[in-house]
Amino acid sequence: MSRRVLGFLLELALPAALLIGYGLWAHRAGSFYFPPLDEIFRYFRELWLFDRVGSDLLPSLARMLAGYAASVVIGVGLGLLLGMYRPLRVAAEPVVEFLRALPAPALIPFSLLMFGAGNASKVFVIVLGAVWPILLNTIDGVRGVDPQALDMARAHRIPPGARIVRIILPGAGPRVFAGMRTSLAIAIILMVVSEMVASSNGLGYFVLEQQRSFAIPEMWTGIILLGVLGFVLNWIFLRVERRVLRWHRGARGLLAEHEPAAGAPSSLKKTPTPEKSDA
Repeated sequence: MSRRVLGFLLELALPAALLIGYGLWAHRAGSFYFPPLDEIFRYFRELWLFDRVGSDLLPSLARMLAGYAASVVIGVGLGLLLGMYRPLRVAAEPVVEFLRALPAPALIPFSLLMFGAGNASKVFVIVLGAVWPILLNTIDGVRGVDPQALDMARAHRIPPGARIVRIILPGAGPRVFAGMRTSLAIAIILMVVSEMVASSNGLGYFVLEQQRSFAIPEMWTGIILLGVLGFVLNWIFLRVERRVLRWHRGARGLLAEHEPAAGAPSSLKKTPTPEKSDA
């Protein structure tokens, strides 16, 4: 059995065990709030294959992706400026720390006043919460770029645009992608929260309406769909990150091959051979 197949089976083992355990427990408990799996799956098939996809799932995806894309553009662009120019970073630090400390859901009333109950207010809330991990990681990534490489680029009179594209962005790339992955989860959460207030469609609206109507199996289908959505988006993101940062993984693996592991026996480490004395 190949390593990839074995890893795939290991990833499925725990979710399958949890589903089987819940199914057995819910069948015996007969709880109103925890319906059996077959009932949840039946409603899931009726609702999401594909009755409410156009009315709830696609609008939620459009808002989340729009807010996430805006967060990436703002976070990376502003992070490059603040990371490259120390006076700007020092001047903006109090404002950044103040805004970062504000919970994005607390600004939903303000967004409704500014943009109304349409998509713009929901995208605004998503950006307010999802931009900060990208911004802060970009600043740290830019500050962590090798200064010798930047000095060499200046000595060779490489234009600033080429410096950003060829040196700064690749050097900061791993940290930028780490912030983007964190922001992806935050964007999904804020998508749901924003749709629970003054909304007429979306996954957050659907889950809240089913809870208010005591349609518990239908409510669970929305929750399960949100989990599946987060899993699929994270899986796609990891594949994109692996392809974009392939050079980084290769360089890290090359370093690991040439550096002895910590705690390795001294016999595995290269020792200089004594020179033979001339007779």
